[in-house]
Formats: sequence, C-alpha cells, structure tokens
Amino acid sequence: MNLREEIIKVAKAEAADLVGFAPASRFGADDPIFKIFPEVKTVICLVFRVLRGVYRGIEEGTTYYQFPTMGCETMEETVMPIASLKVCNLIESEGHMALPQRRHYTITSDKDDTNPEAQNEAIFRGRDKEIHMNFEDSAVLCGVGERGFYGALLTDEFGPMVKYCFVLTDAELEADDVKEAHLCDKCGKCVKGCPGNAIDAESGKLDRWRCAVYYDGACGLKNPFMAPDAFPDFENRLDIIAGTAKIDRALAEKIIDSNVFYPAIMQGYQACMCGRSCDMECYVHLEEKGALTKSFKTPFRKREPWKFNIEDFEA
Repeated sequence: MNLREEIIKVAKAEAADLVGFAPASRFGADDPIFKIFPEVKTVICLVFRVLRGVYRGIEEGTTYYQFPTMGCETMEETVMPIASLKVCNLIESEGHMALPQRRHYTITSDKDDTNPEAQNEAIFRGRDKEIHMNFEDSAVLCGVGERGFYGALLTDEFGPMVKYCFVLTDAELEADDVKEAHLCDKCGKCVKGCPGNAIDAESGKLDRWRCAVYYDGACGLKNPFMAPDAFPDFENRLDIIAGTAKIDRALAEKIIDSNVFYPAIMQGYQACMCGRSCDMECYVHLEEKGALTKSFKTPFRKREPWKFNIEDFEA
C-alpha cells in the first residue's frame, strides 16, 4: 500500500480539499513540533475550504450566524477533528504513530494577547507557547500555500477562505515542495477593508486587541444591528463607531463587554460581525485579477459594498 496516497484519499473523503506533506527536517530545531512529538518525521497539513456562501451573507448584510457556526465552530470542532482522526487511524493501522494537531483558540502564550475569534472571557492567557504549532508557517512548509501581507494563509484554489489542521507522524512520507509566493501583491486591500483599521499599512502586523473589538462589531458603519445611540457611556463613542478610536487593552475589554450584537457561539467562539473583512477583500482582489484556480459561475462581489454614515449615530 502507498501510505501517502491512502492518506490523501482518506482526507479528501472527509472533506479535505488540499493535503500537503513536509519532512520534519524542514522545520527549525527549536520548532514546537519537536516538543510536541520528538519522534516526528513528517508533518501533514489538511486544508478545508470555508464555504463562500457563509461569507456572502455578511458581504450582503443579510445573515451573520452561518460564518461563526458553520465556517468556524463546525469546521474546528467536528469536520477537521474527524478527518484528522481518520488519517491518524490509517497511519497507526500501518504500525506508525500519529498525532492530530488543531488550533487552541482559547489559549494564548502571551499574557497580554487575545484571540479575536474567541470570547474574551473564555481565553486562558500566558500558557506555555511550546504547546502551539505555528499554523501559518507550518502550512507554508507543507506546500499548501503562501503567507499574505496580513499574515493569512493564501491558497491557489480558495485564497484565504480556508481552515486547516495537521497530523504529526513518525512515518517518513514523500514531501511536497514549498510553493513560491505568487498570490499576494501587497495591494493593501486587506488594510483598507478592515472596519477597525487593525492592520498596519507598512508592516501588515495585526493589532489583535483592536481586531477583537471590530471583529465583534464595534464599527457601526458595517453593523446593521447597532442602535443609533450605541456606546452611550464612552466619551469617544463616535470614534469607536467609525473605527478610528485609539484603543489599548483596557479600553478594548470595556468595548468588548458592550459589544452584544449577536448571540454568542458555543465552545468559546465569538460571533463575527466583520466577516473577516480582511479575508473577503483579499479574496475579491485575487478573484478579480484571475489568480485563483477555483472559479464560480458568479463573482463573489456583485455590487459596491454597503455601509452606513457616521451621521446616523450622532445625537
């Protein structure tokens, strides 16, 4: 039996769209994979598309719940764990060891960090960083895509609209080549598209606390659920609503406590109001310039993006 081919077959039968393989030797000696599994010989990346339709609900301002439930929670808690476990079962049936790796959404290694996709009160901060793989860099090393300007994994087929997980194994399997970067042209659409101005225009670095505030819906210009008198206890309420306020951690946490525009998701996931606009703008750009290999019958963006006016929130 060709184990590599069987792994791909099993993964794709469980909804994986892409499967990439990297030798452990491709990773640095101090990479967390060697703390997690010292005998690791191969890293396998399983990539799953996030349905284009769940983004379009937020693009059109019609339905918001499907992205965090079907695009995040269901993918992370059901689809990907089942796929990775079945791949691991196959590998171990052949006498090798296998260890699935999924994201720890509610754990940060930095005590001052946050994760915009997790409910703030559910996050455990300051935990050992050695339990975390670097997901984006590891995916690149497995040959499934490249890093975009704002840090996201970009794939030839689906751009940034993907989720992914890994399997570590002591089986030595044929590796894929690392892709030469060719998708991101540093157009800046991700920067301009963020309703909270959370991406630095020069470096692409993400201000994660700022991102958390606007992922939750603090920008009234892009939030159809926000009342005209929102944030009445904040002196700079209009700056917050416009996405231009100066925000540190203390203010971010105070704003997040006031951001209750959509029901919370089970298992610690935060309801997403921005729809990961950075991803959507990146996807639109890649689609419009013909860079994606997966095409659809209609374009993702069909009309000018909608937004409200700041005057709608003035007392």
